[in-house]
Amino acid sequence: MKTTLNLTVILLFIGFFSFAQKKKTKTTAPVVESAPVFAATSASDRMAGYQKRKQLQEASLLKNLNFRSIGPTVMSGRVVDIDANPDKPSEFYVAYASGGLWHTNNNGQSFTPIFDNEAAMTIGDIAVDWKNNVIWIGTGENNSSRSTYAGLGMYKSTDGGKTWQHLGLEDTQHIGRIMLHPTNPNIAWVSAIGHLYSFNEDRGVYKTTDGGKTWKKTLFINEKTGAIDLQIDPQNPNTLYTATWHRERKAWNFIEGGKESGIYKSTDGGDSWKLITGEGSGFPQGDGNGRIGLAIYPKNPNTIYAIIDNQANRPKKDDKPADESGLTKKKMKSITKDEFLALDDATINGYLDQQNFPERFTAKSLKEMVKNGKTTVNDIFMYTHNGNDDLFDIQIVGTEVYRSDDGGATWKRTHADYLDNIYFTYGYYFGQIWVAPDNSDKIVIVGVPILKSDDGGKTFKSIDGDNVHSDHHALWFNPKDNKHYINGNDGGINITYDDGKTWFKANTPAVGQYYSVSVDMAKPYNVYGGLQDNGVWEQPSSATASGWFESSSPTKFLLGGDGMMVQVDWRDNNTVYTGFQFGNYFRINKATGERKYIQVPRELGEEPFRFNWEAPILLSRHNQDVLYYGSHRFHRSLDKAETWKTLSGDLTRGKKEGDVPFGTL
Repeated sequence: MKTTLNLTVILLFIGFFSFAQKKKTKTTAPVVESAPVFAATSASDRMAGYQKRKQLQEASLLKNLNFRSIGPTVMSGRVVDIDANPDKPSEFYVAYASGGLWHTNNNGQSFTPIFDNEAAMTIGDIAVDWKNNVIWIGTGENNSSRSTYAGLGMYKSTDGGKTWQHLGLEDTQHIGRIMLHPTNPNIAWVSAIGHLYSFNEDRGVYKTTDGGKTWKKTLFINEKTGAIDLQIDPQNPNTLYTATWHRERKAWNFIEGGKESGIYKSTDGGDSWKLITGEGSGFPQGDGNGRIGLAIYPKNPNTIYAIIDNQANRPKKDDKPADESGLTKKKMKSITKDEFLALDDATINGYLDQQNFPERFTAKSLKEMVKNGKTTVNDIFMYTHNGNDDLFDIQIVGTEVYRSDDGGATWKRTHADYLDNIYFTYGYYFGQIWVAPDNSDKIVIVGVPILKSDDGGKTFKSIDGDNVHSDHHALWFNPKDNKHYINGNDGGINITYDDGKTWFKANTPAVGQYYSVSVDMAKPYNVYGGLQDNGVWEQPSSATASGWFESSSPTKFLLGGDGMMVQVDWRDNNTVYTGFQFGNYFRINKATGERKYIQVPRELGEEPFRFNWEAPILLSRHNQDVLYYGSHRFHRSLDKAETWKTLSGDLTRGKKEGDVPFGTL
């Protein structure tokens, strides 16, 4: 009997080679050394590591010990692609970001994993030849986020997933899209994004004419620009379109676009390509061009849609925006000294309460400090500034949809106004679009919400529902019924039969993406974990992986956000310390539901604490009143997080400017 460990545990060991300097403490800022440059691990070394792992497993004394999956299934994990049988839509495949490939024959009531034993389980895209029962997998997720992991090229199964052949392209690391020739099973095309954190030449568009035995790279821009999307003309397989994407991700900064990002067209079966979004085409130009997604209307392939993450700055307006009530962080970011001093005390005190300032700060004391030059308005703003704030601070154009009705020769934006609250600042995580099979004006776009347009992109409305998780990445339109589609998001699979009015979940696979796992000492003991975009949960170790209804599930919700580390006081198995991204932690009393936000004090004007996406916490096992906490400095509480003391200076190599917190523990 085959037993599969379905609980996907992601252990992020992010080392920044941080060393404390043996010097006297100074008030000057630390010297920022250049970050060390490392070569990417080669594909051959990674494949050799896989072979070594198999040898170790075979030699292990525990090789016959079967794991028992305890789930959870209540929240599932990130879906990256869906492919359904057009003649029998109750049969489909679901590819998960780090949970492998799963197959269902009963419309998602149950699934079977079929890609658990290869060198990589992270997937970028799948393509299914339903006539010949052939499955193609491109490994390495294409969403380019913090929890995105590299693959090892292309795989193929000719027996419905029972066995797999490795087809090469190992050093592409991340596959954007696979397109299959409609009549010749030996011809396929692949768009490869390439390495995420380093530059390489194994990116662009590849073509095979022998079923994947050999590949020819037919489009290459440069070592920083890969191909993210690929679409084929359903009426003429010699015509293809691909979207290129310039991206440079570092630990401290993500350049999400560049002038090399654009759309290319081939009229000779992908053997050569021509840029069709250059000057005069109507498509955006310049360094702001980010990720692009494509969709072709099958009944008239001259109609093409493109969605772009436009990183260009929004033009500044001469008129001032409508005044918001009260003092907000947005106002604090740009307010002048005189404007601050002119505010009434009640307005400032309201802001301080809203931002959880310590009680020692009042409107009166802060005005006096600002007036005397002991602090600045910016110091007050930065006192509560958090890495999460930057995720939603929109200064860029953002999401845009364009349409061409002449095969890509010219393009026109479909909407007059900005499309806000779709991508925010992280369009690299989304960037896909679909058009209905029988209506050129019906399109679906995805980001944090899922939205539909029935007028060719002039207007959009959300079709999120009560059962629908946010952050969407995949969609399958039923070619015979455009009101039936399958959606994949950070919370798994949702299916609608009434055009998005109602949805149901299909989430039996236990594929949650854990950032951390811990246990308590209850009987039976409980397992706790923080999950990517799915909060913090606990469940008894005696649980079984079945069902997704929270009301009937033994898995219990503790906190939202991207769930991070969890520490439990074993003396009562009731006091839990946990949180979400960028160091937002709480002390939770499970019995009463009480939550206390953990805040380490610092002085106004003192350098803000830099927190990692997964900031570390540790509860002492010698005295469980003692909690340790890490930003770029080391903090300790001796009284269950009531009061704090900072015990170190900067323990990293220092801050490095960028749009990602860097120099963190």
